Amino acid sequence: MSVLSGKKILLGISGGIAAYKTASLVRLFIKAGAHVQVIMTPASKNFVTPLTLSTLSKNPVHSSFFNEEDENAVWNNHVDLALWADLFLIAPATANTLSKMVAGNSDNLLLATYLSAKCPVYFVPAMDLDMYKHPSTLSSFNALRSYGNIIIPAESGELASGLSGEGRMAEPENIIAFLEADLESKLPLRGKKILVTAGPTYEPIDPVRFIGNHSSGKMGFDIAKAAANEGAEVILITGPSHLKLEHLLVKVVRVVSSQDMYNACHEYFDGVDAAVAAAAVADYRPKHVASQKIKKNEEEFFLELEKTQDILFSLGEIKEQQFLIGFALETENEIEHAKLKIKKKNLDLIVLNSLNDEGAGFGKLTNKVTFIDKNFSLEPLELKTKEEVAQDIINKIKSHYNV
Repeated sequence: MSVLSGKKILLGISGGIAAYKTASLVRLFIKAGAHVQVIMTPASKNFVTPLTLSTLSKNPVHSSFFNEEDENAVWNNHVDLALWADLFLIAPATANTLSKMVAGNSDNLLLATYLSAKCPVYFVPAMDLDMYKHPSTLSSFNALRSYGNIIIPAESGELASGLSGEGRMAEPENIIAFLEADLESKLPLRGKKILVTAGPTYEPIDPVRFIGNHSSGKMGFDIAKAAANEGAEVILITGPSHLKLEHLLVKVVRVVSSQDMYNACHEYFDGVDAAVAAAAVADYRPKHVASQKIKKNEEEFFLELEKTQDILFSLGEIKEQQFLIGFALETENEIEHAKLKIKKKNLDLIVLNSLNDEGAGFGKLTNKVTFIDKNFSLEPLELKTKEEVAQDIINKIKSHYNV
């Protein structure tokens, strides 16, 4: 999965011949999983049609402050467009547009939106060789960089004038690669490794039956995804679950029983910076597992159970520098039981959720949790989606590492 997946990208297109490349650029953004909106200067429509870009981006293309042919037209709000974007890419950025950006000129929608942008702004110069080398252009580059904008340098090659040299707009594939590399280098958890457990465990009774629970694994999967999106390398150890997670930074280890999960956790724990134990691991398992399916012969059937190994307790015993986070699902005396778990299992943080809270628990898309740290400081949160709770948990890890 690309780091661009889910990103809201605003593409500004100015009036140069290289504008024809933006059709391929939009297509690559969409393929990477990004959401794209396009702003065109009036001149750029001479080189590529709004219809092409709106079809590829699946969004209307913006090119003016309002539709002059419709007296009831709604104003295209440049501020809303700027605030929508996670990043703003101006490609091609002509010498004319670059000089206006430096001067603060806002005579078209693209420039007005640029002046309102709060997100990172990247610009991709495209012009002829002599224009690219001209002192005024070089001065524009330096000024825009001093404003915090990021240049994606032009490439060398055949130019529209027939000359060959520097000034050719970077190819769409190279623009994508530049953005991905730049974004990845700035991710706060880059270089960190995080272990996450998720889902239920199934403890076999015989080859057909098992003891399990209703955990879907969603909370753990959302935590793993949130960590990876922040740049962490993630080992996701999951019990049986229908959920899937495809991400370049996530290694999914699928297990079945509590013993399988115990073994996998101990295999990877030494090499991680943090661990989040979100799995609903069985507390007990059948003491004897039948080798054949148990027949329904008796009116009553007794199953002898034995305790499973406490994975979180075992990790707390051996932890060194790891930031260890556990979960507690309680139905009574929630706070006191959670505090006891923190102390007993040597945790840095526990995420408490109660089955008494509406909207929380197994099989729900939401969760209502309270964070309790090792100093017993409480931080109750309102009902949120599990994705939002996952991000809150990852923010705790980031805070711990001051990133």
